[in-house]
This record gives sequence, structure tokens and C-alpha cells, in this order.
Amino acid sequence: MDIGKVIDGSFIYAKEGLVGRWDKWILLIISCIIFPLFMGYTMRIYRGANPGPELDDWGGMFIDGIKLLVVGVIYALPVLFLELVLKRSADLAMLSSVKTTTGASFMDPGAFMGFLVAILFGAMIVVIVAIIIGLITATATVRFARTDSFSEAFNFGAIFTHIGKIGWMTYIIALIMMGIVIEIVAVIVAVICIVIPYIGIVLLLILLPFLGLFSFRFLTLLYESAGPV
Repeated sequence: MDIGKVIDGSFIYAKEGLVGRWDKWILLIISCIIFPLFMGYTMRIYRGANPGPELDDWGGMFIDGIKLLVVGVIYALPVLFLELVLKRSADLAMLSSVKTTTGASFMDPGAFMGFLVAILFGAMIVVIVAIIIGLITATATVRFARTDSFSEAFNFGAIFTHIGKIGWMTYIIALIMMGIVIEIVAVIVAVICIVIPYIGIVLLLILLPFLGLFSFRFLTLLYESAGPV
């Protein structure tokens, strides 16, 4: 798979779907605010709509968005649980390492170092789990859109087999490249938000549909690069 062509194809897809179609762009901005609608639109892209689909059947789009949201929340639960455990453990460790003498409280230096090491180790585990889940979710959500089956969204054997057809290294590099493109735009927008707050927020809302079409088409092409399902 030529990752450069996938990036170019995704950019052209977003450009042709939005540039000159300002009515559609405005509706997608509204859909980003009412986010289940945008997630429902995402499902249409995942199903292979080309060129970019029109916005119609708003009720069906909203229901599809809720379904995709449920899948996303379920995949996010392990990370949320680990974060909760880490926070709770950190609070308990902090309390247990504080000593009180003559009305003053202080933390033992040795206990503090142990506390930092434990927190860093726990945070590293959370990040690793989040990365693994992110790799799975990138294919699972497209698979869910194609099959419209919750069980297939969590059919890990089929998901891993599909990623294997793409090639794990190719798959990971492709996702990293997509992340870099989005991160560059995000950094630029973040700087503008700091310098000119209101303009930055407006710019973010304007760019969200374009970034959405780009990234969702990218994931669709990446999924399809494995060949017939």
C-alpha cells in the first residue's frame, strides 16, 4: 500500500466533498456540534461512499451515530477504568506517605520517589493500553459500519486477521502518518487559539468537517487495502 497515495486520495476526497459546497460545509459544522449526526455521517464514509455523501435522512444518521458512539465508549472503558484506578491509587499513596509532626505535614523523600515511580509506571501502562485499543478501534469501527453488527465490532479474531492482511507495520506507520498530518493542523489551530482566542475557535469549527472527511476516508482506504472482506 502506498501511504502517500492514501493521504493524497483522502485530501482530494475532503476537498471535492466540501470546497465549493458551502451549504454542505455549514451543515457539517452544525453536525459536529450535534456530534451523533457527524458520527452517523462518518458511518456513511466508512461504508465506502464515494464521493463524499450528501446529508439526508437525518434520523437514520443520528441513530447510526449513536451506535458508533456506543462502540467507541465500550472500547474506551478499559482506558477509563485504568485511569480511575491510577488516580485512586495515587490519592491513597499520597495519603499514606504523608507524615505529621507537631501539627505540620510533610512527605518522606523516599516515599515520594516511590510514589513518582509508581505513578509514571501506571501512566505508561495506561498509554500502552490506549495505543493498543486505538490500533484495534481504527479497524473495528470501519468493520462495524460495513457489517452493522455490534458483535463484529468486537470480533477480535477477524479484526486482527484483517490488520494482518494490511501488514501490521504498514498499518501502524499509516496511522502514525495520519496522526502527524492532523497534529500539524491541531498545533497551528492551538497557536491561533492562544494568540486570537475567538478566531481560533471559529477556525477549529470550520476545519473540523474537512479533517473529519480526510481522516475517515483515510481509515476507509486503509481498511480496503486488505482486499475483499
